[in-house]
Amino acid sequence: MKLHKSAALGILATAVVGSGLAMAPTATAAEAGTAPACVKRDVIKHEKYVKVINTCGRAMQLKVVIDWGSDSPCLTYQHGEQWEWNWGRGSYGKVVTC
Repeated sequence: MKLHKSAALGILATAVVGSGLAMAPTATAAEAGTAPACVKRDVIKHEKYVKVINTCGRAMQLKVVIDWGSDSPCLTYQHGEQWEWNWGRGSYGKVVTC
């Protein structure tokens, strides 16, 4: 019975991918990931410092990702709000939505 269900799901998945429906992004996928360009970053890597400014025209939930170190918490920042993040270990990765 499982073989038949798997085969049916495989055919359905192939049909969906073939129709292009699987290529359409969802709202959740579009909002997650690297922060948009309207979130300005000023990174000074050798000082382990970043200043981030939200110029997006709306509130954004953001965090600074530090590779091999401690990330900032995910917090909501209003339009025009800026903040700084310093880290001790690791290196600047990116700013992401969360």
